[in-house]
Amino acid sequence: MLLAYRSRDAHPTGSVFLARADGEGWTVTFDGEASFGDLAAASPLVNKDEKTVFTTPVAPLYAGSDFRTGMALPFAVGQTWTLTGGPHGWGGGAPWSSVDLAGGDQVVRAARAGTAYTMCTGWIRVIHDRGYSTDYYHLWSSIAVNGAAVGQGAYLGYTGTDVTCGGSATGRHVHFGLRQNSAYVPIAGHGIGKWDFVSGAGEYQGGARHGSAFAGVGGAVYNYGALGFNQGVVDANGGGTLTRRSGPGTGYGVLGSLADGATVTVSCSANGTSHTGRYGTTALWDRLSDGSWVSDAYLSTGVNGPMNGWC
Repeated sequence: MLLAYRSRDAHPTGSVFLARADGEGWTVTFDGEASFGDLAAASPLVNKDEKTVFTTPVAPLYAGSDFRTGMALPFAVGQTWTLTGGPHGWGGGAPWSSVDLAGGDQVVRAARAGTAYTMCTGWIRVIHDRGYSTDYYHLWSSIAVNGAAVGQGAYLGYTGTDVTCGGSATGRHVHFGLRQNSAYVPIAGHGIGKWDFVSGAGEYQGGARHGSAFAGVGGAVYNYGALGFNQGVVDANGGGTLTRRSGPGTGYGVLGSLADGATVTVSCSANGTSHTGRYGTTALWDRLSDGSWVSDAYLSTGVNGPMNGWC
């Protein structure tokens, strides 16, 4: 772990690693790398809970076309906090991996289940599956852990202004950062708490979107909980409703509608008539768990393509 200068936009750097000595020297690997899972599986020092997380398949760096995280926001589901800082760097500059959050009961909680580590005072890292990990900094009264299993929503500490490891903090908050494959990655586009973070023109700007609703810096973000890996959030691209049909296209009968921001479960997908949503034009349609169909152009799923196979 490397301490940071006590200045704005400076944050400490640290990694969880495993090392093994053999006749040719040391093999060292860091959390999130594929070789980290291989070494963890063989290590007598890694406990059962750690091995469960460390040996899951690792997604491509920077997510590829799959931005699903299975994460909630880092506070209690059902609470509303304030986005005090939009996407910005962990230590200043790209990638803009982090956001600042404050408010509610000020209790910071794990965004997803995993294994937790105290990187230094006021800084907790939770290593999740699929190569992801999350960082929580500036915490007050944080837990002291070294490889303990935590569930989604587990207590990590309180928002604070702790800068024992360096950096600065103006007002109590949690600096929440996203990592994948042992590196900080852009938080924009990733679904967390059923919000998609959006970068602005500069650091600390931007905001988050849930359906067509947008929360900028200073805005309120409600923690809806984690979006399932076969779920999507309706984004009617301006409000209103999304039409449900009996088949994959506008030539099929209308079965009803869905409100902007609603959560749906996708069974499978097929091609049909083309439609243009917030992120472009697609002919992909999704069959929902109730048997109705909606255009994928109006769903935020975190996946560019079928998310649960073809029908």
